[in-house]
Amino acid sequence: MALITRDPAVRATRRLIAHMPQRDAVTLVGGSTVYGLVLGSTNESTTVIDLSSQALVRWRVPWPAGEETDLALFDVVEAVLAEDLERDDLAQPECLTLAELPRRLGTYRGRRVRVWLERLVTPADGPLFGFRGPSAPYWEFRGERPSVALVAPDRGPQLLRRPDDDSTWVRFGWFGDDIWLLCEDAHAIRTIESTRRTTLSGKELATALGFRPTYVLTTLSAPVDGHCYKSCTGLLPRG
Repeated sequence: MALITRDPAVRATRRLIAHMPQRDAVTLVGGSTVYGLVLGSTNESTTVIDLSSQALVRWRVPWPAGEETDLALFDVVEAVLAEDLERDDLAQPECLTLAELPRRLGTYRGRRVRVWLERLVTPADGPLFGFRGPSAPYWEFRGERPSVALVAPDRGPQLLRRPDDDSTWVRFGWFGDDIWLLCEDAHAIRTIESTRRTTLSGKELATALGFRPTYVLTTLSAPVDGHCYKSCTGLLPRG
């Protein structure tokens, strides 16, 4: 541990977070500099904990064509909001557009992250995202529900690989529902591919991932043929 704390990059990241000005709400002013802790990232959006408000936010990152996201779990990143935040998407009300690619500053995890994640867990107030099944028509959304949910499963999660189409799925139980989601977590996909297994769960999954998955990060996609789909964009440890 002593060697880690002597790392100037680690010390700088800790200082940044310790002295971060705290706000009651997410900054919504175009051109502002914001900071986030990455929980999951795909080319469609990156889900972060906004470090000033500790709220869950989704960023639309302007990745160049052909370039895949390189942001990983618990990366601390600095970003600049676009002048037009594009906050008119009723299916993704907490999604903000960035002006440019975010800058990775380091990584951060530990007790404070554990507290943040515990506070952000989605309560059981009905089906995930307010509807059953894998998708809902875009025109049914009214901007009243978030498009990201941090779920603490009461059973699982289980990682599955379908050989017929090489897709990866996450299965878990949540307040009586048996939920199957397409997995878009690059680390989880690489993990099950490297094991050459079709199913991973329990201790085997924890060993393969390098941590015990405590949370499932779930998001709603942008419309595909008029429907928004649920997916898993991250398997997360306790912190």
